Amino acid sequence: MAAAAPAAAAASSEAPAATATAEPEAGDEDNREVRVLQSLRGKICEAKNLLPYLGPNKMRDCFCTINLDQEEVYRTQVVEKSLSPFFSEEFYFEIPRAFQYLSFYVYDKNVLQRDLRIGKVAIKKEDLCNHSGKETWFSLQPVDSNSEVQGKVHLELKLNELITENGTVCQQLVVHIKACHGLPLINGQSCDPYATVSLVGPSRNDQKKTKVKKKTSNPQFNEIFYFEVTRSSSYTRKSQFQVEEEDIEKLEIRIDLWNNGNLVQDIFLGELKVPVNVLRSDSSHQAWYLLQPRDNGNKSSKTDDLGSLRLNICYTEDYVLPSEYYGPLKTLLLKSPDVQPISASAAYIFGEICRDKNDAVLPLVRLLLHHDKLVPFATAVAELDLKDTQDANTIFRGNSLATRCLDEMMKIVGGHYLKVTLKPIIDEICESSKSCEIDPIKLKEGDNVENNKENLRYYVDKLFSTIIKSSMSCPTVMCDIFYSLRQMATQRFPNDPHVQYSAVSSFVFLRFFAVAVVSPHTFHLRPHHPDAPTIRTLTLISKTIQTLGSWGSLSKSKSSFKETFMCEFFKMFQEEGYIIAVKKFLDEISSTETKESSGTSEPVHLKEGEMHKRAQGRTRIGKKNFKKRWFCLTSRELTYHKQPGKDAIYTIPVKNILAVEKLEESSFNKKNMFQVIHTEKPLYVQANNCVEANEWIDVLCRVSRCNQNRLSSYHPSAYINGSWLCCQETSENAVGCKPCTAGVPADIQIDIDEDRETERIYSLFTLSLLKLQKMEEACGTIAVYQGPQKEPDDYSNFVIEDSVTTFKTIQQIKSIIEKLDEPHEKYRKKRSSSAKYGSKENPIGKTS
Repeated sequence: MAAAAPAAAAASSEAPAATATAEPEAGDEDNREVRVLQSLRGKICEAKNLLPYLGPNKMRDCFCTINLDQEEVYRTQVVEKSLSPFFSEEFYFEIPRAFQYLSFYVYDKNVLQRDLRIGKVAIKKEDLCNHSGKETWFSLQPVDSNSEVQGKVHLELKLNELITENGTVCQQLVVHIKACHGLPLINGQSCDPYATVSLVGPSRNDQKKTKVKKKTSNPQFNEIFYFEVTRSSSYTRKSQFQVEEEDIEKLEIRIDLWNNGNLVQDIFLGELKVPVNVLRSDSSHQAWYLLQPRDNGNKSSKTDDLGSLRLNICYTEDYVLPSEYYGPLKTLLLKSPDVQPISASAAYIFGEICRDKNDAVLPLVRLLLHHDKLVPFATAVAELDLKDTQDANTIFRGNSLATRCLDEMMKIVGGHYLKVTLKPIIDEICESSKSCEIDPIKLKEGDNVENNKENLRYYVDKLFSTIIKSSMSCPTVMCDIFYSLRQMATQRFPNDPHVQYSAVSSFVFLRFFAVAVVSPHTFHLRPHHPDAPTIRTLTLISKTIQTLGSWGSLSKSKSSFKETFMCEFFKMFQEEGYIIAVKKFLDEISSTETKESSGTSEPVHLKEGEMHKRAQGRTRIGKKNFKKRWFCLTSRELTYHKQPGKDAIYTIPVKNILAVEKLEESSFNKKNMFQVIHTEKPLYVQANNCVEANEWIDVLCRVSRCNQNRLSSYHPSAYINGSWLCCQETSENAVGCKPCTAGVPADIQIDIDEDRETERIYSLFTLSLLKLQKMEEACGTIAVYQGPQKEPDDYSNFVIEDSVTTFKTIQQIKSIIEKLDEPHEKYRKKRSSSAKYGSKENPIGKTS
């Protein structure tokens, strides 16, 4: 996924507080772009009861993929020798294109042959909302190659009348197959499609075939086929040309799409059937059709039990209006840190009423962070937490709005901090085979517990030493909040000298470092969930680091471990030096002294991965080719290498990038291509899928947006054989024929789209209106009845400190949401009516 932006500059120092803007006139949004943004996040948890092998070795080596229709966009690691593989892999990505089905395939890895698809879970896009935010077990369905289809066909049918030489009238059906769009990749490459066109009836099956189009998923066929259709001799020129009723009901046009296999069997890509009676009222019919499974996917109802897959899926689709529409809501939310009491603020109420508080916290934190309002808001809600904390030892241990806000903040701004601090050691642990098991019950035969203990201590000491020396890399936003937490904790518990440290360590050790160690894939420190032995090692290290942080900050002589073997192991670390080191580190990261950004001296690692690039030079036969290379992007340069860790073959300084844009498929008959235009020749790159291409374009645009001499226009196609394919200009230095797409964001140092975040907050408010109404009623009840609360009631779960101020804020929220409803409803109606059924945007056969 796209890498996080540099953490040291997380909050924009120049972003002004939002101010109320004049609302646009009704209908103005019709003339401006409404962005439709789709995203998917969730977790592939585990599979169970997979179909075993028939032989003596029944176990399988399994992995799981995520597919948009037939395009793979994510793959888990392989879990070996299991029929109930535990994947535990979280995913998040923006969805850059339209799709019909989100599918999860479970594979059996095969080294020598093609990987075997065990089963799949396919969910219609329209049904994704039914599973949002819930962990669900899905039964695996069989994978039938005849049902794995995607794409659409543009078709035109006409009826012509012909008079033969002897004067009799005959009829002719004209089938014009124009184009296809969005056919699947075959073995990772664009297919070689062709179509068969048949006129099918009770006693006839006339079939014709198009030419094969090479290496394309969007073939332009433009071929016309003619079929004779018998007619009654009673036809007269005076009547309108019509096919007779008995003929109309019996005939249909059938289109089958195939991938040309050359020396192997052709692969079925989908079919469509159009009855000739669509021409009953008109002599011409033209439309886009979705390809369908063979025989509409009818399969035998009796299938083997293939097992099941546990998934957590959250799909969102946001209709982001022009910025000015969000002014009032942003203003109200950004005022929140100044509202007294904080529980009466719009941001706090938003966090209180949302059903899934995890969904609510992320857009709120990102918006406040973007406008430099997160520190005062988080400080205020943390102070509210402290009022209810009676024991200093339990400080910030709950799952409140304050702790969730800080958790999300640390994930957003602390990504680079974790990379420079933990990643080298995490990589060493994951790539080595050192055993660290110290539980006598779990030791394997031949294990030496003393050796394992030394291995574990080596990793703990190395990790601990790196952490306590990392204070200068800690992002300023984190330091500012830690400083506030420390001051408030001291005021709340003035007689406890250690609470100033435990208030900070409960976040930085317990909720940040310890969690990142045990789940490195969640924090983008590793590409996948580690295997079981590595997870066990990381868990033991995480427990020790977590206890070292809290033990050092509390200065207690005993640990909190329940396991005897961990208590014995921890005795190695019960030295004064560890306590001193922890306190010094906590002092440094909760200080208001200015720190230099770690990004000023070291380049920030942003993204890496394997892709194909077009050769910069020529091959011996004079043609350019594509080679697989490992790409790395930092804040300073883009490089590619033959293999990870090898020296760079080619380097492009980020400052030399002039534009990053998509490349039309027609340039090289390859999908998912983009171009990096720089001071030398353009670099043409093919990503593995649409999500990966979108992420690379996004991060490259972000890191180069402020470069001098950026281009305002570009060529969407390549320069081949002496001319640009797009505009036919012959000069390689000709000015681009299409405007560049990337604009300059308000804050280039952190990837936050404030309009999108505000739209998400609006959407969640609309989903929580019933709860908002109950909170409003509770405010009225409290204002009228001032006596003691005797029994639990409708508002006992709400935090309402000032019912009058809270009531006023709720009234403002409702008013703003109602006004935002109007342009959203207008857009929805326009969208549903503008795409004619049978158009490319709304093809026939689309499920609703």
